[in-house]
Formats: sequence, structure tokens, C-alpha cells
Amino acid sequence: MAKILVLYSSTDGHTIKICQLLKQVIERNAHRVTVVSVDDFRQLDLPAFDKIVIGASIRYGKHSKKIVDFIDSHRQLLESKANAFFSVNIVARKPEKNRPETNPYMRKFLEKIAWRPKQLAVFAGKLDYPKYGFFDRLMIRFIMLITNGPTDPATVVEFTDWQQVEAFGQLVSEM
Repeated sequence: MAKILVLYSSTDGHTIKICQLLKQVIERNAHRVTVVSVDDFRQLDLPAFDKIVIGASIRYGKHSKKIVDFIDSHRQLLESKANAFFSVNIVARKPEKNRPETNPYMRKFLEKIAWRPKQLAVFAGKLDYPKYGFFDRLMIRFIMLITNGPTDPATVVEFTDWQQVEAFGQLVSEM
């Protein structure tokens, strides 16, 4: 039985939902899982974990600076353990952009950091126009317009392939 940390950054809450499914899958494999926001990791004994998984959503083309700072500050610890990273973004709704090697946000992120995660995954996120504030709704609709996505301001659509998330949870269990 391994102790596994799933550390995340979520903009609108969908990454948390993905983390919760990962936790369920991993715990079915007899491991203990702690899911914590990057805002709250300081209360943890990081070296006590056997595996560390980091997940982060995208907003306006970037992962959270807090995730980047965590990775930069804890790179040596991350490299000493079984580890993984996953990105949650709407562009991954497109089949040609839903893998780590084809997702532009994942590729850009990996170029920015020195850490090389042992496992990678990209999950399509959720579009929830009614939940967004005025500015975010306007900007995201514009982005969707230029990427041929849904632009109706009443649209709520979950693009996540939950079987893909389960498979990643199984992979993390077996690392």
C-alpha cells in the first residue's frame, strides 16, 4: 500500500472532480490517497508520500503560477519519487490535441519547467458559461469562436473522457 498525494490547482472546480475520481480508482487498488489544493500543501509532510501526482487546469493558455512555483521549489523531491502530471483544458476536446505529445498547453508547460514527470496525461475539461463572470464568459466565448467550439452563453458541456481518467488512475496505482 502506497501513500499517494494528488496535488491540484483548479480554476472552476472541474479539476477537483477529476482528482476525486482518481482518488476512487487508486483507493480501489488498496492505496491511501490525499487530495490537496496547491494552496494548502504546506500543512503536509511531503517526503512521507510514496508517489506525487500534480494536476492543473488551464486558464487563458496557462497553468497556475502556484503549480509552477511548487514544481520549481520541490523538483528534487518530485524526482526522487514515482510521479505524474496531468493538465485539464478545453482544447483537449479535440482528438488531435488530447495527448501529452499533441496538446499545445502540455508541450508549452513542459518547455517551461525543468521537471520531467514520469507519467503524463491530458484531460478535456468542462465548459460552463453560466458559471463564469462577465469577463471570463466574454473571453472564453471569443476563444471558442476562434477554435470552433460552442459559443452559446447558456452552454454547459463536460468534455472529459472519464474512462481516460480511470485508466490514468490505474496507471498511477501501478507506478
